[in-house]
Amino acid sequence: MEAKQSITYAVNGRAIVEERILPVTPEAEEAKHLESHVINLYPEITYQEIEGFGGALTDTVGYLYSKMTEECKKRFLEDHFGKNGQRYRFLRMHMDSCDYSLEEYQAVADPIADPDFTAFSIERDRKYMLPMLKDAMAMTAQPFQVLLSPWSPPKQWKTPPAKPKNDASVYGGEAMMAAFLPEVDYETPSRCNGGSLKKEHYKDWAVYLAKYVQAYLDEGVPVTMMSLQNETIAATNWDSCVWTAQEQKIFLRDCLYPVFQETGLAGRIGLYIWDHNKERVVEFAQEIIDEETARMLDGIAFHWYSGDHFESLGIAHDLFPDMKLMSSECCALHPPGQASMFAALLGMDGGSSVAEVEYEDAAAYGHDIIGGLNHGMNRWIDWNLCVDKNGGPRHVSSGFGAPVCANEDGTYRKLLTFDYIGHFSRYILPGAKRIGFSRCDSNVELTAVKNPDGSLVAVLQNSGQKDASYAIRINGRLIRIQLPAKTISSLSMPLT
Repeated sequence: MEAKQSITYAVNGRAIVEERILPVTPEAEEAKHLESHVINLYPEITYQEIEGFGGALTDTVGYLYSKMTEECKKRFLEDHFGKNGQRYRFLRMHMDSCDYSLEEYQAVADPIADPDFTAFSIERDRKYMLPMLKDAMAMTAQPFQVLLSPWSPPKQWKTPPAKPKNDASVYGGEAMMAAFLPEVDYETPSRCNGGSLKKEHYKDWAVYLAKYVQAYLDEGVPVTMMSLQNETIAATNWDSCVWTAQEQKIFLRDCLYPVFQETGLAGRIGLYIWDHNKERVVEFAQEIIDEETARMLDGIAFHWYSGDHFESLGIAHDLFPDMKLMSSECCALHPPGQASMFAALLGMDGGSSVAEVEYEDAAAYGHDIIGGLNHGMNRWIDWNLCVDKNGGPRHVSSGFGAPVCANEDGTYRKLLTFDYIGHFSRYILPGAKRIGFSRCDSNVELTAVKNPDGSLVAVLQNSGQKDASYAIRINGRLIRIQLPAKTISSLSMPLT
């Protein structure tokens, strides 16, 4: 019996993939008991089902895709959705504009003047996003599912922005942010800078969202999920809306779910709360989920920008075991290969090489995916599938990272992060069950699963500066594995 190790490391900023065949030997043949440098896998002990991985198709992504050569378009889709690519099966898309739109827009320009939504149109979505989506649907036999998320209700229904209470350090620090943010008008309602939905428009917003979902379904888009609000408590300088937990509970219970029932969307579209950073997952879920609202919801969505907080996911899973846990967004908070968005804006190099920055980003992704899976996560969705070298384009200043960088000549390059994600999305099959493990030290991060076909997969990341070696014990057998410094590996093996 043999196991296969696929290992990724970087040389001069370029990802190198090496395949190794490892013997599987009976533990009984060992001269003495192995007690050190051991990792145990327990395939008979299973936890949550892992349903798959994905990314976001924003207006920006659709625009950059439209600028690619035909050959690159085909390869881009294959890289993300093909059987030899990332095998993504989830896509997140925004409802009306978000920060990664080329401009602000609404499906109804002025819902106060047009309360019946007679001018409702998703024509703007047909410009960039829907063409790429339909190309993706046409090229893959593997069905995927779409998550829709709103960033802001129409501005006419909102209160003016309030002074933001969110922690600016999440986005790089208060002083640095202030240097690049436009002055905020705190008197006029806007799609951007927060503000809240007026209570008299809760029902209107519910009808609007249902109409938006139905418009996508009518286009043949496989929408199966919707989050109630992107980044629920963030008053960012881009499209945003602030909700308290009680406000969102009232909106869900008294307006959104009844409208979804009336329109036949209840039970067809899974609803997700929170959709913000992990540190408040528990409190927000506790305030919203009760015996009545639990039947209205499929799960809890979360982001990674405020740190690990994996324990919060574990607590949420224990409190609400029937709720799916979905990571719905993450990205490096700087343009591709640049140390920070502020260094990029100022024309500085940030003090780190491109290779160093891209490795740190990739290692952060691996760390976060492993931590999420080990604490009950069912689904993982990245942010933009691609951005340009400046981390855009988008309708607000600055820009963030992505696993793929679109070049000006219609080509693109894959960053190391892309390959790190692939160690999960390519090897952990939909329907896999996470299995039990124990490790002798914290020098390696790992998660392990049993796939529906009976095979076992362990993903192991060594982010340290020293090489490591272990003996993996499983059902009376041993696999000796080498994990070089600053690498990630996928170990695949048959169960029998």
